[in-house]
Amino acid sequence: MVRTVEHNGNILAIIIPADFSEDGVRFFTPDQFSQQLAFMKHPKGHEIQPHVHCPVPREVQYIQEVLVIRRGKLRVDFYDGKEYLESRKLGQGDVILLASGGHGFKVLEELEMIEVKQGPYGGEDKVRFTSVCEDKILFKD
Repeated sequence: MVRTVEHNGNILAIIIPADFSEDGVRFFTPDQFSQQLAFMKHPKGHEIQPHVHCPVPREVQYIQEVLVIRRGKLRVDFYDGKEYLESRKLGQGDVILLASGGHGFKVLEELEMIEVKQGPYGGEDKVRFTSVCEDKILFKD
């Protein structure tokens, strides 16, 4: 089951578990997101018509990131600004789109992951702050 992390009506993240499967094409993101995330499942012989992407100027307000967990376990902590909200665990094969709000990570088992985001980063793209204390961690499903 695809999980959405929300706070005050804003989507903070979309989590696609490793065992998700659905025939066809399924987009998980609203049209206004600067990063679009989809799952595709097609039968053998299905053809996706060749195409080229045209240059289209776009203005990106917030950097969004996609993480693909190849191996290991990761805790993702979600923040409203710098205020801690909740945490989720990700494992091998899970995918997460970090759409808005703050986030931090703790590696729970040796980790290999792939990150996809708009870039390159400039020096003013993020503000770092202190992580939540371990005794305040609140896991949600």
